[in-house]
Amino acid sequence: MNRKIFSMISVLFIALFMLAACQTAATETAPVEEENISAEAPAEEAAEPVTITWWHISTKDPALSDWQKMADDYMAAHPNVTIEITVLENEAFKTKLTTVMQSGEVPDIFQSWGGGTLKEQIDAGLLQDITSELDADGGAWRDTFAPGALAVFSSDGKNYGVPWDMGMVGWWYNKDLFAEAGIAAPPTTWTEFLADVQLLKDAGITPISLGEGDSWTGMHIWSYLATRIGGEAAFTAAANRTGSFTDPAFVQAGEELLKLIALDPFQDGYLGATHDEMQATFGNGRAAMELSGQWAPSTQAANSADGVGVANLGMFNFPAVEGGVGDVTDVIGGGNGFAIGKDAEPEAIDFVKYLTNQANQTVIAASGTGIPVVKGAEVGLTDPNLLLVQQSFAQAKYFQLYYDQILPSAMGGVINDAVQKLFADTATPAEVATEIEAGAQELIE
Repeated sequence: MNRKIFSMISVLFIALFMLAACQTAATETAPVEEENISAEAPAEEAAEPVTITWWHISTKDPALSDWQKMADDYMAAHPNVTIEITVLENEAFKTKLTTVMQSGEVPDIFQSWGGGTLKEQIDAGLLQDITSELDADGGAWRDTFAPGALAVFSSDGKNYGVPWDMGMVGWWYNKDLFAEAGIAAPPTTWTEFLADVQLLKDAGITPISLGEGDSWTGMHIWSYLATRIGGEAAFTAAANRTGSFTDPAFVQAGEELLKLIALDPFQDGYLGATHDEMQATFGNGRAAMELSGQWAPSTQAANSADGVGVANLGMFNFPAVEGGVGDVTDVIGGGNGFAIGKDAEPEAIDFVKYLTNQANQTVIAASGTGIPVVKGAEVGLTDPNLLLVQQSFAQAKYFQLYYDQILPSAMGGVINDAVQKLFADTATPAEVATEIEAGAQELIE
């Protein structure tokens, strides 16, 4: 009997011990099980908000909308990034940029043409060296660009910006108005050009649209004449200070320009007209020609009343000047690009990399906004006029970067203002050359 009671008591103790052990285990493990049930995969740390400031000069569609869409798409893919875009007309852009540069406040990304102005900004410590980004991953980004175009935005082997467009200035013309005046083919010499101007006037057609209120538009006629007369050697000598801007080529350029001005070939009010007004006059069929860059097809259309512009558009190289040493294939041109401000965040550079990828460069080409500089994007270049620019550019024996861009910025202004006096009939060709030379002595030497 005692043995049975003892056995029962033993079983009871064992049961109680096991129950207590189970309760202890439950107490110890329950919080762990509860934590596992409620835990989620740790979220990635949210990227810090970044604001990118971007200034450009594409005031009209299609470029205006194209740039905006690219910015919107980038922000959608990068929610922490806000891109603040400032759109300014060319001259207003230059004025405002100069002001902010003097204050040391530099946009993260802004329109640039390279050359002397870029060099001044680099020397002033206002731009950021992006060479390492171009060379990262074995130079993956660098290798997408045409080397010549990329070099326009470099100094001493370092890049401070990248191109998005490259081209040249040429004579754009309305084929229908040429036919109306009895002109069968574009002129190839300066004498033929002046004769065609007279034929257009005789037919009651304004020969040339010009926006001399923005003085650089007329300066291109003078600089092309100097290039045709003196060739590469004349400008190189003057710019390097082994020669002078009073050398015969530059004086003769003014004399030849006066021959054109004497024919009264421009639209009424051209001395005060802006570049966009020049484009509108041409785009609306109220002038037969304009000397403009690769942006002309899209810009003249955008500024026209119907948004289409000249339906039967053509282009020809600036004619040769008889007796000149410059070749008729030599071109004056340059590129549009993006310079990177000194305080730009990495996201700004990444955005520029996005803007210049093959897909977006193809959009630029297809919309007629410019001639792409990224390999493979030329497939979008279907506009026959832009293809003509590309072919002319490729055939050039000598490429002259715009005078007002390759030289220091202040020097560009001196040339523009001096040449404008020929159009206003307030200075002689020799006086204009002397004024430009005086500026060179002060600003270049």
